[in-house]
Amino acid sequence: MMKMNLHRFRFVAPLVGGMLVAQAVLGWDYEGHRVVNQLALASLPKDFPAFAKTAKARERIAFLGGEPDRWRNRGDDLPLAHFNGPDHYFDLDDLEKFGLKPETLPIFRYEFTAQLALARAAHPEKFPAMDPLKNKDRTRELVGFAPWAIAEYCGKLKSGFSYLKAFQEYGGTAEEIANAQENLLYIMGVMGHYVGDCAQPLHVTKHHHGWVGENPNGYATNSSIHSWIDGGFFRMTGGVKAEPLIGKIRPAKIVGDPTRPEDLFRQIMAYLLETHRFVEPLYRLNQEGKLTPENPASGEGRVFLEARLVAAGQMLGDLWFSAWQQATEDRYLIRQLTERKAAKSGKK
Repeated sequence: MMKMNLHRFRFVAPLVGGMLVAQAVLGWDYEGHRVVNQLALASLPKDFPAFAKTAKARERIAFLGGEPDRWRNRGDDLPLAHFNGPDHYFDLDDLEKFGLKPETLPIFRYEFTAQLALARAAHPEKFPAMDPLKNKDRTRELVGFAPWAIAEYCGKLKSGFSYLKAFQEYGGTAEEIANAQENLLYIMGVMGHYVGDCAQPLHVTKHHHGWVGENPNGYATNSSIHSWIDGGFFRMTGGVKAEPLIGKIRPAKIVGDPTRPEDLFRQIMAYLLETHRFVEPLYRLNQEGKLTPENPASGEGRVFLEARLVAAGQMLGDLWFSAWQQATEDRYLIRQLTERKAAKSGKK
C-alpha cells in the first residue's frame, strides 16, 4: 500500500515550489489486496445475496480493494491525506506511552483522539517535538485509526443491507434497488483494504519501517523492509494469486454480538493483537534470509506471508457475513416507502 503518513513518512527531493512529497511504498500492494477480497468472497455461503456473487460484482469488489491506496497517491492533497492516512494502520506499541491499553480503548474514534491529546498535554516530556515540514497533514500526533475504520465500515455495511431489504420489500424502484446493491459492493470492496492492512504485521507496530529503539536481537532497521513485505517479495517469487489459497478458507461465521455494542470492536482489536504476535517472527524470517528469493528456504517466508493474506480474507468474509446477518430494519425508509406507495395508490 502507499505509505505517506505519520512517522511512516520518508521525504525525497523538493519539488517545484518547495513542496515535499512522501516516497511511495507499495504494500499489501494492489495484487495482495485483490487476493484478500477474493478470499473473502470464497468464504460466503451459497445463500448470500446473489448480486454480490456475479462475475462482474466479484471483479468490482476485487478492484476496490486498492481504492484507499489510490486516494493516498495524491500526496499534495493534505485534507485527504489527513482524513485517509491514519485509517491504514495502528501502532499498538505506542499505546503504552499514552497510558492506554488495547483491551480498554473506547469504541469511538474521536473519544480515542481526545485521549491522545490529553496524554500529550499531561506528559509533554514523553513526546519529542515534531518537524513541521514532515507533518504537513497533521497526523504525526496520532498512532492510527485502523480498528475504528473497520468497525465503521461494518456499520455502513449493515446499513446498506438494511436499506436494500427495505427497497426490495416495500416498493423500491428497480433503479433504487440497483443503486443500493452498487453501494454495498463499494462498501465491501473498500472495507477489505483496511482489514487486509491489519493482517500485515508491519501495519500494527511502531517497527513499521525497520526496527526502532532498543534492538538486542539485531533486527533490520532499513525502511525498505516495509515495501519488501507488502509486495516486493511476492513480485520476485512469482506473484500472488487467490486460487491456490482458497482451500485454506473456511465458511464465514458471525463476528460480534449485536446485543453488546462494544463486542464487535473488541473482536476487531483482538484481530489486530493476533497480527501483532507476528511482528518479531517476521523480523526473524528476514534476519534468517527466509525472505530472500535466492535462499532455498524462502518458501517458508512465502508460506508466512500467504497465511497473513488468508487471515485477512477470513476475517473480511466473517465481517461481511455478520453485517448481512445482523442488519436490522430501516424503519425510517420503510415508513417513507409505505407512505409513497399509499400516495400513489390514492392518486390512481
